[in-house]
Amino acid sequence: MKILVLNCGSSSIKYQFIDTERETALAKGLVERIGMTGAVLSHSRFDGDSIKIAGEILDHKIAIEYVLGVLLSKNHGVINDKEDIEAVGHRVVHGGETFSASVLITDEVIKVLQDNIELAPLHNPPNIKGIQAITRLLPQTPQVGVFDTAFHAKMPPRAFLYGIPYELYKKHKIRRYGFHGTSHLYVSYKVAEKMGINYDKLKIITAHLGNGCSMAAINHGQSIDTTMGFTPLEGLLMGTRSGDLDPSLILYIMGKEGLSLGEAGTLLNKHSGLIGISGESSDMREILASVKDEQKRAIYAFEIFCYRIKKYIGAYTAAMNGLDALVFTGGIGENAAEVRKEVCKDLSYLGIDIDDLKNDANEELISEESSRVKVFRIPTNEELVIALDTAKIVGEPVH
Repeated sequence: MKILVLNCGSSSIKYQFIDTERETALAKGLVERIGMTGAVLSHSRFDGDSIKIAGEILDHKIAIEYVLGVLLSKNHGVINDKEDIEAVGHRVVHGGETFSASVLITDEVIKVLQDNIELAPLHNPPNIKGIQAITRLLPQTPQVGVFDTAFHAKMPPRAFLYGIPYELYKKHKIRRYGFHGTSHLYVSYKVAEKMGINYDKLKIITAHLGNGCSMAAINHGQSIDTTMGFTPLEGLLMGTRSGDLDPSLILYIMGKEGLSLGEAGTLLNKHSGLIGISGESSDMREILASVKDEQKRAIYAFEIFCYRIKKYIGAYTAAMNGLDALVFTGGIGENAAEVRKEVCKDLSYLGIDIDDLKNDANEELISEESSRVKVFRIPTNEELVIALDTAKIVGEPVH
């Protein structure tokens, strides 16, 4: 089945056109600066052909028109007719408590997504715009919503409830939701496949480390805890997000600096994390370069980043009463050998021993042969998960 996968942000759209039978991306690309000057579409095909198209891309509908145009292009495309797009799968960040699995998009589903905007004000509105654009441009094509939160939806109350009055949970749905669900699902399945052990027999910790970072404890195929919470701000130190901190600290800073609620949110989401500590960059590659130059603040940023991951490995091993596999994914997890080495250092007591040569070479299995816990480096593929779920929802058998 041929599926168009869309990941719509506020000013960008990532897309892949995937053949689910071969589990292959026939084409992929990115539309950037939607609604701004200098908007551009970058498109590449499976055979290496690529093109960049600049244009006046005022909104998401026009952006998707550009995407459809390049997919249909005689010189750069992969389809002959719009009907060759058999379904469209959308990455949707927040499904609230309503959706614990992917769903066929209907008017009722869109209404729920709109009701959940207050839970994801930066993400759900552009996700909805993408859905509405496809409805206008491809009215006969089925659409499926695949939710970042769905994989974590069955966490037990001891993991998702906060230590606040229970009435606030019932009234406002304040709870841990978790994110990056498709990534955690994909790489944990891959681990089971590579180990040759049934997914529901394993205890796995997944670490999705990119500009946004989260970890999950996956016990016998079920996410039982995850680091991100009510919003993607909680948990690990990230590129520009603070991660865990004392809630009173927010009030203290607001008072001292005279910040509004919006300004405090910007401080914690955009100016904290690696960039806030280092004062230099949110990019781990630049942080590591500064660590080599012995820049003190970069060293702090690197050590805090790794230390928090290490702490959650210990916590999640305890939560699952053991651990069979640890997997790193995401831009940092896949490419920063220094991070993986620092995180796994001195974890032999948990059965984690990595092979430095394999780790430095960015091999797939980076643990020593004698390591009781297998440690993997697996590139994530959230788009493939979305495509396969979409094919399944619209009724196409998936092998």
